[in-house]
Amino acid sequence: MSFSQSSSPTLMKEQYQKKENEKQRIIEKVGSEHVQPTKEEQDYATDVIKIISEQFSEDLITKNLDDLDAPIRRAIAAECEKLQVTFEVQKRIEKTVGMMVLGNGPIEEYLQDPEVTEIVVQRYDNIVVERHGKVEPVPTIFNSEVHLQTIIKRIVQKVNRQINIGHPIVDARLQDGSRVNATIPPVSPDGATLTIRKFSQSALTGADYVRMGSMNRQMLYFLTLCVKGRLNIFVSGGTGTGKTTMLNMLSSYIAENDLIITIEDTLELKLQQKNVRRMEVRLSSTKDMEMVDQKSLVKAALRQRPDRIILGEVRDESIIDLVSAMSTGHEGSMSTIHANSPRNMCDVRIPILYSYDKNADFSEKSIALQIAEAVQIIVQLSRFPDGSRKITAITEVDGLENSGKLRLNDIFLYDRQKKIFHATGNVPKTAIRKIRDHGISVDETIFQINVPKEEIKA
Repeated sequence: MSFSQSSSPTLMKEQYQKKENEKQRIIEKVGSEHVQPTKEEQDYATDVIKIISEQFSEDLITKNLDDLDAPIRRAIAAECEKLQVTFEVQKRIEKTVGMMVLGNGPIEEYLQDPEVTEIVVQRYDNIVVERHGKVEPVPTIFNSEVHLQTIIKRIVQKVNRQINIGHPIVDARLQDGSRVNATIPPVSPDGATLTIRKFSQSALTGADYVRMGSMNRQMLYFLTLCVKGRLNIFVSGGTGTGKTTMLNMLSSYIAENDLIITIEDTLELKLQQKNVRRMEVRLSSTKDMEMVDQKSLVKAALRQRPDRIILGEVRDESIIDLVSAMSTGHEGSMSTIHANSPRNMCDVRIPILYSYDKNADFSEKSIALQIAEAVQIIVQLSRFPDGSRKITAITEVDGLENSGKLRLNDIFLYDRQKKIFHATGNVPKTAIRKIRDHGISVDETIFQINVPKEEIKA
């Protein structure tokens, strides 16, 4: 026997093992990365999806998806093996099809895309996403209205919620923290709608805000002192201005040993301190299930001896209890609110929320007095046409005017024409005193108007 003949089986075995190792490497690589299919891959995937959809059309609607997972994956793998493509492309197509059929349909790729922050399905054939703060249409569509409603039911069932004619609206939180709102006819007569606000896995820091041009260093320094000095803060802004993200950043400056209770409609805050108790509103889905609203949770929190209460967004009469808590020992509490300006927040939005309590009867002056006692700082956020979000005002609440209106002093502003942040020259003496009462020094030069422009340019 020649040397070449004796070594051939060994050589073949080595080559086979090398090939298998390479396949395993590709499987692990494709499995761990976000697959953005090429046009060719997407075309192949579409063809495979049609075959799988036809093969399992009835099962996908009537059976539990968990029971179908294994047979569908086997069928997908078998179809992809027939394709005349490389092994890596085959696995990319297989993953794409799997996400589409077993995941969340055509929106799965956007759920996996870290650059997409929000997905809005306006109709089964009209989908837009928010990327880098700007809304843009996408070419992806659902196959039909039935397909969209099937995916919606699949999404909400995973978090033990239901949507049907009797309950045509659903708000839910996914396992990763993303917020979901969905509707079906008859409340949305043109077809089902679906909105998913993705949960950011990495919280922004104060330095990130400065780097992105959302505030300058002087503003961050002052806000840091306000949190550490236990001032009560409201973050105000319109929809999509980043109020919760800002609240999350501010909360990172809370002392490690403070006892904190957070209250949210949907859990979004990611506090890192060790003494955090989280509460979440519960909607009633059956006659026997009690609804637990913000007001109930604020009252419960007050009985649990928190140092600070953080209310994710005040949207009902719980404002009365929160303001009372802020002025009676729970210093350093924070919340967000929908308002267009600090003045709009104080004179319009908060009084409207007070009016939600039909058993309460507060005059405008009484409400203003309560706000003056409870709130020290308002952080106003705005969203700009280019998708950026900025702090447009940091304002001090400084008692009442003779007219009974709240005295609001802007400390920092954003000049939209010059595109710069600047101090107004107003020195928030009441806030400074409160901060210093906690043993924290304050550099008052940050409030000077003539700070060099290069220091404050966005």
